[in-house]
Amino acid sequence: MTTPEFSRPVRIDTIGEGPRQLGIEAEAAERVDLARRFGLVAIDRLSADFTLSRKGADIAMDGTLSAAVTQACVATGEPIEAVIDAPFALIFRPQIDAAGAEEEIELDADELDVIFYDSSAIDVGEAVAETLLLNLDPYPRTPDAEAVLRQAGVKSEEEVRPLGALAGLGEMLKK
Repeated sequence: MTTPEFSRPVRIDTIGEGPRQLGIEAEAAERVDLARRFGLVAIDRLSADFTLSRKGADIAMDGTLSAAVTQACVATGEPIEAVIDAPFALIFRPQIDAAGAEEEIELDADELDVIFYDSSAIDVGEAVAETLLLNLDPYPRTPDAEAVLRQAGVKSEEEVRPLGALAGLGEMLKK
């Protein structure tokens, strides 16, 4: 297993009974590597301020992610700058021993922000990187993207809806 680009391990035995405040910031080389991994033009800034606290065997990580990224428009390829300031709440939980490697583990709705760990440390940097990825616009578009797509012959969503194709059928049947 390779080390993540923005790895910031925190040993579990350094997290006391009370909350622990931390802040992390990605260095230039880490941002370049993360941008490549996430398919971004650039990451100009990536940082997070958060609190770690124990909840039994679980470790809660609550904080705010702050980033400045440049994405490529899905239609034109032109760069689009975005600023992301997003709160997050994650739980690190000890890895569940599965009976078999192929066994599926079902998560409840309240467990969707759970990260399983199986060592003596958690990687808060990778957690922040994944939180950034989840907060990116999956289909960034410049203001002129619709015109570029139309010129290339791409139909709008309204034109390709199944009911849109059948909209004139009623009139045709009346004839």
